[in-house]
Amino acid sequence: MSERAGLWRHADFKRLWAAQIVSAYGSRITRTALPIIAITTLDQPEAIIGVLTAMQLAPGAVLALFAGGYVDRGDKRKILIGADLFRAFAVASLTLTWALGILSMAHVIIVGALVGAASALFQIADTAYLPTLIAKEQLAEGNAKIESTEAIAEITGPASAGLLIATIGAPLAVVVDAFSYLWSALWLQRIKTRAEPPVPKNPDRRRGDDIRIGMRAVFGHPYVRWIVISHMVWSICGGFFMSLYSLFCLRELGLSKALFGLVIAMGGIGSLAGAFTSRWLVRVLGLGPMLVIASAMSLFVAVFIPLASGSLALVLTLLMAHQLIADGFSVAFIIQAVTLRQTVLPKNVLGRANAAIHVCTAVLLPLSALIAGFLAEAIGTREAVWVGVSIGILPPLLLLPLWGLRKLPSESA
Repeated sequence: MSERAGLWRHADFKRLWAAQIVSAYGSRITRTALPIIAITTLDQPEAIIGVLTAMQLAPGAVLALFAGGYVDRGDKRKILIGADLFRAFAVASLTLTWALGILSMAHVIIVGALVGAASALFQIADTAYLPTLIAKEQLAEGNAKIESTEAIAEITGPASAGLLIATIGAPLAVVVDAFSYLWSALWLQRIKTRAEPPVPKNPDRRRGDDIRIGMRAVFGHPYVRWIVISHMVWSICGGFFMSLYSLFCLRELGLSKALFGLVIAMGGIGSLAGAFTSRWLVRVLGLGPMLVIASAMSLFVAVFIPLASGSLALVLTLLMAHQLIADGFSVAFIIQAVTLRQTVLPKNVLGRANAAIHVCTAVLLPLSALIAGFLAEAIGTREAVWVGVSIGILPPLLLLPLWGLRKLPSESA
């Protein structure tokens, strides 16, 4: 395989990529639709939206406590397929209960929790699976291609979701996501590369050993440690954003569903730019400075959100600018941070390391989402958004120990 051709001639990577193309698009529809169902179809208050957001995240954090060893000792491809099929049936149940006239907020929250847990398992297994499918020197290219797919989905998914929801309603629109998960499972089934031998089972293994191994791998590494600590604080900002952004745009600013989808789509354009420029930024800045600067740019422009007021043109300009810049630098950061992790950590602990990272970050997302929802009711949505934005000052500072890292290390730690 020529270096120029890269992964374009890697048949199994293309099957993995094809699995994610439609699935990523469908996921954006459900992500956009769930809060819209709660806000417009079921007319729920701010605190309940915070509960919905938290319940989409909390089960994944709990599952991650046990998932790492399961992923390392199991067939990662089959785990991915199982997660896809589970999510397909869970999402489809929303459309079914809506058609029967029995859709309730409790059901929306339960589906959000189930899909969130399955998505966490999928993410842990997916990050551990890629290094078994392609060569180590291809990881940066592979992560960039996958993130570019996510970016295109971010462009087309929310924008078309807004129009689709406005046309046929959110409960019916989510069935598109169910079909996208089935599409993903079909393409994953077609991957022909045989799985590497799994980590052997240890009969003396005690409950909690897997998460301890993962934590030691993550926090014992001088590079990965600071990225994860920064991510933990970043997750608090993310919880505020996930809980309040839809509320702020739809209620506080009065955007239509179609305009809201268009604003989110701008993030996809930024993400696509970030996927294409991530490796270039590393060549120009060096890996460590790139990680610090990208995180700072992504987080600091969040100030545009609470500043959005006045004419519709000014509001859209600020919101779209935030989406473009924040998502662009965030994706550029993620590609390099994940590639660094996949490179320096041994493959036989990647599942447990991914699970440990998920526990550390995901447990803060639902907690901060809950706090954000109740804070918005107490002091106002815009004021609560300011709180979340202010926390974003810290993550780039926590990455400063990586400033001297100029390039990706060539060997596992």
